[in-house]
Amino acid sequence: MADRPTGKAQEKAAFEVDTSVPNAARVYDYLLGGTDNFEVDRQAAEANNAVLPGGIAAARAEVRANRDFLGRAVRWLVETAGIRQFLDIGTGIPNADNVHAVAQAAAPESRIVCVDYDPVVLAHAHTLLKSTPEGAAAFLHGDLREPDKILEVAAETLDLEQPTALLLLGILYLVPDEDDPHGIVRRLMDALAPGSYLVVSHMTADFNPEMLELAERLNETMAEPFIMRPRAEVERFFDGLELVPPGVVQVGAWQQGGAPAAEPGPVTAYYVGVGRKP
Repeated sequence: MADRPTGKAQEKAAFEVDTSVPNAARVYDYLLGGTDNFEVDRQAAEANNAVLPGGIAAARAEVRANRDFLGRAVRWLVETAGIRQFLDIGTGIPNADNVHAVAQAAAPESRIVCVDYDPVVLAHAHTLLKSTPEGAAAFLHGDLREPDKILEVAAETLDLEQPTALLLLGILYLVPDEDDPHGIVRRLMDALAPGSYLVVSHMTADFNPEMLELAERLNETMAEPFIMRPRAEVERFFDGLELVPPGVVQVGAWQQGGAPAAEPGPVTAYYVGVGRKP
């Protein structure tokens, strides 16, 4: 990720949206069929994803599969694991099937903190992020690379001495190795109570070499870097945790609580996994 302004400059930037440069959150929104995007985002999505077999239709299937995994994982965490607290970092533009909506639909008393550094997300969060009366949903304008700041503010809404699910969906591939993404995840999990969970989805080129060309195109046109990581590097995020069956798998193969794996089919862009802190 590119360097971010600090102090008053950061506060000003937080409310400024540059519509001349494609934005990762808006591109993702477009691929999901949303309306919170601009022509520059739509053009970037169409042009960059043309390198994939199946083009833009394949890209839409990939991001939809990733969002569907979010729903399955959150429902399992609520209904089976008994989790009622969620720290969702890299939340993206809130909508009807985001973490807070899925969790509170299953358990209205759930408490959720959504975190993103993107001014586009900030512009929408306060109007789109709704909570049930029984629970809580808060938005934090924060950067994953500053985990201590995130934890400090999240503790105003969440009781971090109780089990909490940390969700890092579609964000860790935006963190280059020099920013130590594995160390960031360890710091966050170290601060959470035993019985907490980590949920990750991460783009990969293991199954589709065209994903490397896609990453090159994205790195030329987007503000954020895109890093494709192999399975071993994704599994490292779960070091010290107990992987929930079926482990780190292709996105379509993860079913709630290790149910028989579905055939992944053509969706091959994401590895996903859920792990429990003992």
